[in-house]
Amino acid sequence: MHLWPGDPFPLGATWDGQGVNFALFSEHATKVELCLFDRAGDAHSSACLALEGPTYHVWHGYIPDLPVGQPYGYRVHGPYDPGQGHRFNPAKLLIDPYAKAISGSVQWSDGLMFGYRMGDPEADLSMDKRDNAAHVPKSLVVDPLFNWGGDTLLAIPWDETVLYEVHVKGMTARHPDVPEELRGTYAGMTSPAVLKHLKDLGVTAVELLPIHHFVREQHLLERGLTNYWGYNSIGFFAPDVQYAHTQKQGDQVREFKEMVKTFHSEGIEVILDVVYNHTAEGNHLGPTLCFRGIDNCAYYRLVDDDKRYYMDYTGTGNTLNMNHPRVLQLVMDSLRYWVVEMHVDGFRFDLASTLARELHDVNRLGSFFDIIHQDPILSQVKMIAEPWDLGSGGYQVGNFPLGWAEWNDQYRNTIRRFWKGDGGQVSEIGYRLSGSSDLYEDDGKSPFASVNFVTAHDGFTLHDLVSYNQKHNEANKEENRDGTDDNHSWNCGAEGPTDDPSIIALREQQKRNVLSTLLLSQGVPMLCGGDELGRTQGGNNNGYCQDNEISWFDWNLKDRDRRFLDCVRKLIRLRREQPVLRRSQFFEGRRISGSETKDIAWFRADGHEMTEQEWKNDHVRSLGLRLDGDAIQKKNRKGEAIHGDTLLLLLNAHHEPIRFTLPAHHDGVQWQQLLDTSAPEDTGDHRQSLKGGEAYNLQARSLAVLCLHEAT
Repeated sequence: MHLWPGDPFPLGATWDGQGVNFALFSEHATKVELCLFDRAGDAHSSACLALEGPTYHVWHGYIPDLPVGQPYGYRVHGPYDPGQGHRFNPAKLLIDPYAKAISGSVQWSDGLMFGYRMGDPEADLSMDKRDNAAHVPKSLVVDPLFNWGGDTLLAIPWDETVLYEVHVKGMTARHPDVPEELRGTYAGMTSPAVLKHLKDLGVTAVELLPIHHFVREQHLLERGLTNYWGYNSIGFFAPDVQYAHTQKQGDQVREFKEMVKTFHSEGIEVILDVVYNHTAEGNHLGPTLCFRGIDNCAYYRLVDDDKRYYMDYTGTGNTLNMNHPRVLQLVMDSLRYWVVEMHVDGFRFDLASTLARELHDVNRLGSFFDIIHQDPILSQVKMIAEPWDLGSGGYQVGNFPLGWAEWNDQYRNTIRRFWKGDGGQVSEIGYRLSGSSDLYEDDGKSPFASVNFVTAHDGFTLHDLVSYNQKHNEANKEENRDGTDDNHSWNCGAEGPTDDPSIIALREQQKRNVLSTLLLSQGVPMLCGGDELGRTQGGNNNGYCQDNEISWFDWNLKDRDRRFLDCVRKLIRLRREQPVLRRSQFFEGRRISGSETKDIAWFRADGHEMTEQEWKNDHVRSLGLRLDGDAIQKKNRKGEAIHGDTLLLLLNAHHEPIRFTLPAHHDGVQWQQLLDTSAPEDTGDHRQSLKGGEAYNLQARSLAVLCLHEAT
């Protein structure tokens, strides 16, 4: 086999139709060997070739006539000196950081995946020289060619976006109308039954939990559990093979592309949840799988005065070193690859504050954001931050740059507290319903900077939120110590499942209240996949390790689940039809030219506008808000002015009903009821029409929407 010098760029394994160029960055290595295998599971390489270099710290070589699907790995030589941050060990086969496909899972066996001899607290200071090639997933050469046809990024405007957070396997693993062999796969996600559900629901984007190739931790596997969510990445370019239907080496790339192409054909964007803040190699006692063995000092943030240890802003043991230009390049190359080659429409960044830490503090104008802002490709796709990490100063809600959207946990907390009946929430809910201007307006952002959510993958499902007062994580085998304790009582009766009709009715009404609020608020709504089906995890609010029926969707719907699903569909349709619910500018609270009323006005139950005293009153648990459809100042993509209806939202979190006097308006118009969460089967056949000054009977713990229309 011939090895030519090749080129130092691009990094990774690049097939050109006649052979493959290999390039690997390592600043401190003394030698790099490329190992080729006949099959991905082989224990011994068929060839092990020393690469040329280094050229600009890149080791490189070209092998003619090498086919796609070729399994390979690296052995990197250099000092083993943990105190100085170096952990080179050529006995350990390493995954290519730029691998476009990876063959399988880590096989944990007798400590072979660790670069040191295990045994005592000082064990990582001594090198383990046993070969582990038989237990390491192999990197694979892939064919980049794919027939995209006319597929392009959809670029759905933020004001039309409804996000749907979902796990590839969880959605399809139990679906009776998905062919059994496709359940839990990329192909299963675009089966006709799943596509119909998403289209009928009205969501515009699926936000997929991590699909970058990730590692299932040894300690979980030993307890009969696994890493289900996937927040433990090792391959930032490779779609995880476990979600592939076929087992042909590298075919997961084609299947992922087919999924994206099919979603796009149905008008649905694909957003990836990405984890660039840390890797699966853990702390100084973790395994040597990739980055640690290639160049530990370059890839990780190490403690300044003792480089044996890692800075940990993520709670996972390590933090990627975004201060190093090659690590920053790795992340940017990965992002561009997923947009250009895989056609994804955007990203949600896990623990995004970590990416902004240039020294110790979070720097909102750091290099990471500057590069994205200036990049002609990445600046055009959706960027969503989880705006916090676990380090000091890591909570940065409202502080990400223009062009970014953020998960707004203050929205989540306020909506939960309000509908639970907590006092002192009206001022907070006023901000959250109107787009959280207190967090975003001062920076010149729009309401779409706020990704509104009440539930997500991490925490209770919506059904469990209103059904349990405590978490029930016993199946995680941590004695119920894991997960959060932020639920408290929703006053919804018995703990867990019940046959009591009154308790069931109250829970279902609270679910309607929560999702009605979410979908009627300014900003970008995000649904947690399965909430629309009444999905339960039996009170488990930390299902990260449950790859089973605890986490998978149950498509065997009860009648009440079908009614709730129909309600959610109607809410999304209402949002789509009413431009006043999707403003691109914050409300001003004053009359706009050409309008007879304020763009937004807040009312108390007697029909008069809220006063400063009511906003501060801890006992107030009801309010109304009028959204002026003539003051939306909105245009469609053709530049034509959009006119919408004037809406009135009435919210009552009190345990007793109230008579809400409707605000007066000009003559000849009436308020017509559009929905009322106290009516589980609201068909619209008997909706009320009332004049301003008349009272609307707003039931306990309910929300109503009325629309101004011409009197008949």
